[in-house]
Amino acid sequence: MRLTWDQVFAWRLRRQFVAARAASVPEIVERLCGVQAQVTSAAEMAVALRVSAPEPGALVRELDGGTLIKTWAMRGTLHALTPDLAAACLSLLASARTWEKPAWQRNFGASPAEVAALTEQVRRVLDGAVLTREELVDALLADPAFHRLGEQLRSGWGALLKPLAWQGVICHGPAQGNKITFGDPARLIKGWPGLPEPDAAAPPAITAYLGAYGPATPEVFDAWLSRGSLRKTLLRRWFSELAETLTEVEVEGRRGYLLTEHVEELAATEPTTSVHLLGGFDQYVLGPGTADTVLLPGDHRAKVSRTAGWISPIVVAGGRIVGTWELADETVAVRMFDGAPLPKKGLDAAVEHLAAVLGRGSLPVAAVAS
Repeated sequence: MRLTWDQVFAWRLRRQFVAARAASVPEIVERLCGVQAQVTSAAEMAVALRVSAPEPGALVRELDGGTLIKTWAMRGTLHALTPDLAAACLSLLASARTWEKPAWQRNFGASPAEVAALTEQVRRVLDGAVLTREELVDALLADPAFHRLGEQLRSGWGALLKPLAWQGVICHGPAQGNKITFGDPARLIKGWPGLPEPDAAAPPAITAYLGAYGPATPEVFDAWLSRGSLRKTLLRRWFSELAETLTEVEVEGRRGYLLTEHVEELAATEPTTSVHLLGGFDQYVLGPGTADTVLLPGDHRAKVSRTAGWISPIVVAGGRIVGTWELADETVAVRMFDGAPLPKKGLDAAVEHLAAVLGRGSLPVAAVAS
């Protein structure tokens, strides 16, 4: 079956609750296969822009209540996830065993044996406890075996704790003031299922991803999940075992997989001219990845994917990324790519929606040279 990118983007906008709102925060987080939560305010905006009745702090309340889990997941970054999908994705990430690779050991200074010992010690330390980073590190460094890892353990990047998160041993807990906490998912998260075997984890992870970001190839799925770290033979097998669930389609010369149940719906989708303002680190671009030149022109990638992993707020028109924006002095400052004019139709509605989410009566708009 042949489709157009304009159809795909219009379909994704609806599937991802950009063009049609969701009833609840967990529904959004589940559909998007998680919301990147490195920056809490960006994660809150991602869900607020998509929910029918946005409320300040809605995502954090779901996390604190244990309905959602916050942990290091896709691409080693912090995400808010539903428990079942988190367990599936973490299982696949753990199966890659990236911490056993020489490059990881060189960068972070811990051997596989040390990571294994750290995993067991953290499991014991967090048994029945929720600890701040400082409390957790102090408890670990009470054992001389971990002294040489002290600097990495104290690092805010959490490199040594990520393999533990991928194995389901640790997750973020409710903040204590401005301090983050860690705990055992089995204790903190309602209905935590534990990690399934990778072969059982692959189908729900793959189908959830394609349900929001399809059509896509196995390689694009792997880039989204693990930066391409999964074993290619396993990846191909997992997709092939879903042959009765997936359909291969062609979109303007590019082939990819879509859930069979969505093929007719996508084929019937009409292109859209709608305009949307999405926040920083938004899943609309992170799902397919900033390297997708159909979604984000390669010449402008650096304006969206910036230094230190920062992802800019984006202007989306017709489903394609056409510029960036920021809130400066109570004004929405829009930088259109290639000096294009501001969209004549749809921008006012997008700004009005943004203002409502931010609790502002209105927001002026200004075009800024890029």
